Amino acid sequence: MPSNRGGVGAGPEVFHITGRGVTEVVPRLAEVEADVQGLVEANMAALLGVSFLASEYSTGPVHGGRIDSLGLDENGAPVVVEYKRGVDAGVIHQGLYYLSWLVDHRAEFERLVRDRLGSPAVPQVLWSSPRLICVAGDFTRYDVHAVREHRRSIDLVRYRLFGSDLLGLETVASVSGRPQAARRVRQQSAVPGADDGQRVVLDELARGLDETLLGLGEGVNSVQHKTYRAYQRLRNFACVCPPQRTKLLVYLKADPEEVDLIPGFTRDVTGLGHHGTGDLEVQLRTLRDMDRARDLFRASYAAA
Repeated sequence: MPSNRGGVGAGPEVFHITGRGVTEVVPRLAEVEADVQGLVEANMAALLGVSFLASEYSTGPVHGGRIDSLGLDENGAPVVVEYKRGVDAGVIHQGLYYLSWLVDHRAEFERLVRDRLGSPAVPQVLWSSPRLICVAGDFTRYDVHAVREHRRSIDLVRYRLFGSDLLGLETVASVSGRPQAARRVRQQSAVPGADDGQRVVLDELARGLDETLLGLGEGVNSVQHKTYRAYQRLRNFACVCPPQRTKLLVYLKADPEEVDLIPGFTRDVTGLGHHGTGDLEVQLRTLRDMDRARDLFRASYAAA
């Protein structure tokens, strides 16, 4: 069936199942841009993995602009979100303009974080990886090419409304503003207290895990936090903590209730304090552990 979606790639076709067969639910755009903005801002944590901070934030009389939305993602990275009802070639340049303003006004942003989220959140702000998220009806192939040429972290997210109560989000492109560095992964695995044999195993595990998580699909980025390395699409799907003496700990967004938990390998950490995000803990001690964890990695990736 031909698609009427257009853009750089047609999204999934959605059908309503009835006793007589299936009927396509035709996607549509919002009536006005403000409808998209209001819907996302009211549900930003669930939709984007970002804590909402402010709407229509003024950049002052000299700069003369208003940022659609400001937020802080689950790793502490400052986030600018810009919206367009349909296709608009200017959304990326506009967003980058505001992102540059944000980086130059760190103290002002940190005051906003303190006012909205409390003082303990301020030291967690990760200025090494500020992000721009563009939410629009669609993007062109030129948009996708443009974001890949920038050194900023940019996510292009296409939205569609289905019927009266369904919203679809699809990541069209996602780039990290920082090059992946295997050297950082190797440095993390130098664990005090581990013997030479354990260090070799942990080195191999860390490199293999990094390659595996980055290779799960297009648009996977990694961000180094103070206490863990996050792997994300639009939201985190895996957080890897610095190696312990004999193992690596990985936290996934997979639902622990849907996993057959194995003592010493997987653990439900819902409600328990730990670094990173995710309720399923996976303990990796050998390459065999990583092989049997691959389905869990894929499930978490699919849920992000």
